[in-house]
Amino acid sequence: MRNLLIFGVLAAAAAAPAFAQEVTVTGNVALTTDYAFRGVSQTDESPALQGGFDAAFGNTGFYAGAWASNINFGAGGANLELDLYGGYKFALGPVAMDVGVIGYLYPSASDDAAELDYYEGYVKPSIALTDQFTLGGAVYWSPEFTGESGDGLYVEVNGAYVVSPELSFSGAIGQQQVDAAGFFAGDDQYMTWNVGGTFNAIGLGFDLRYVGTDVDNVPIYDDRVIFTVKRAM
Repeated sequence: MRNLLIFGVLAAAAAAPAFAQEVTVTGNVALTTDYAFRGVSQTDESPALQGGFDAAFGNTGFYAGAWASNINFGAGGANLELDLYGGYKFALGPVAMDVGVIGYLYPSASDDAAELDYYEGYVKPSIALTDQFTLGGAVYWSPEFTGESGDGLYVEVNGAYVVSPELSFSGAIGQQQVDAAGFFAGDDQYMTWNVGGTFNAIGLGFDLRYVGTDVDNVPIYDDRVIFTVKRAM
């Protein structure tokens, strides 16, 4: 609840100048063989149904949205994740910037469990090196990461290559760390990566992706291939 209130105040402050503008709302729904967040399965390596919507406020660069997915954190754990976010996109010379706040909420989590809700501030720069190739990065920071694990920092480098309007490839490599010793299967940090391609046809996006981490002998951290079908509305 504490994180939800903080997120609400920050999102309202960020989006306030945009409310007088024309609002464009888009939606999305997806079915995936596994919901992996930063390389870690959130569904115990099982399928997930996901969906959300985004609102853009005219040409101001301000946006807000919500997204949800089923999850599986085991007996007594959460079975639903709800993300709320808001931010601002702008150009800094040739660099496209995206700054904002995202809150991760677990409304079905047991009250006697460690606090799962948390929020992150983020900065995501990207630059189009050619008409087809975009190179980007991301920094996410939380003053109290999930599970009351202390300060959290995630840093990523990513890239995307558009072959045609129907076909594109993308990948990323990142590192997640927290203050709490041993929080991630015996360590306070881990590396994650993914690479894959998306093919658009018949109004759907078909994504095939290889996802992995450097954590050994823990099933939810194992390398895997994930297939996702997504529809934008």
